[in-house]
Amino acid sequence: MYSDSYSHLPDPQRQYAFYEGVTVKRGLAWVIDFIIVSAMLIPILIFTAFLAAFFIPLLFAVVSFIYRVLTIGSGSATWGMRMMAIEFRNAEGHRFDLSQAFLHTLGYTISLSVFPLQIISVVLMFMSERGQGLTDMVLGTVALNRRA
Repeated sequence: MYSDSYSHLPDPQRQYAFYEGVTVKRGLAWVIDFIIVSAMLIPILIFTAFLAAFFIPLLFAVVSFIYRVLTIGSGSATWGMRMMAIEFRNAEGHRFDLSQAFLHTLGYTISLSVFPLQIISVVLMFMSERGQGLTDMVLGTVALNRRA
């Protein structure tokens, strides 16, 4: 039996096509997004005469956070997720707005910075019937295949 908080989302048993392969696609999208954010750092390094190289981990985190909030807030998916044809939906089945994108990115960033949380999140994505990570479960969100 499903809780009422997910009643507006596709049923993973009857509408499995929405969830099929999403976990692997999220992993591939993460790699694409990592490359995109890394490419965004190149002009910053050049314009700072490479002084920003001393702060590269912090700079990467800030650029990644902004990139994720803006792309998820504008289309409910990062550019990598769009290439993989997946998107986020909230518990009501709607696309993310900017505040939901901010909260999801904050949860993702916290999970990424605390290694055991990231492991738990990845395991949950593979084990839960909706493919939800830790942040998804806390916020009641899911990643779905986009409709054709």
